[in-house]
Amino acid sequence: MRKIIGITGGIASGKSTVTNFLRKQGFQVVDADAAVHQLQKPGGRLFEALVQHFGQKIILENGELNRPLLANLIFSNPEEQEWSKRIQGKIIREELATLRDQFAQTEEIFFMDIPLLFEQNYVSWFDETWLIYVDRDVQVERLMKRDNLSKDEAESRLAAQWPLEKKKDLASQILDNNGNQDQVLTQVFSLLKGGKQDDRD
Repeated sequence: MRKIIGITGGIASGKSTVTNFLRKQGFQVVDADAAVHQLQKPGGRLFEALVQHFGQKIILENGELNRPLLANLIFSNPEEQEWSKRIQGKIIREELATLRDQFAQTEEIFFMDIPLLFEQNYVSWFDETWLIYVDRDVQVERLMKRDNLSKDEAESRLAAQWPLEKKKDLASQILDNNGNQDQVLTQVFSLLKGGKQDDRD
């Protein structure tokens, strides 16, 4: 029986540790961020939609998108944010649906790594959803270390996302990544073997 599993988490929660491990075990993992990156390259559907909307000013001399300018144009204007969410969201969903359907033809079990899985309502796509969970203070500390940020900068980045506590209530499986890498991978191994992993207490 075919099975599709959605993986999500938060910034600096350790999703890449889990997805890299799954790939090494021979599983296919669709990476939503990588798909978006492809769509934003010159000639990609997102690239075309953004240029059509904002004009040539968002293209750098090398033909790539001027991401800082684009972010500024979108985040400084609520109407543009709404447009971006609607149009970009639609294109990304269509692209991910295409990838999902392709892998469903060939894979018995595969994974999709979608950071905004709950926020953008992808839950119905999956037989199971795995949340990579860390406590808030651990997340702040790891983010500060990883991206060389101050505590305030790290806190404000996290404030832009749903808290992991909220996602905990929505996920079908919770992988606790407060410990070291071996501990979280042991949990992944257990789930792959059909064990149940839950830490809602």
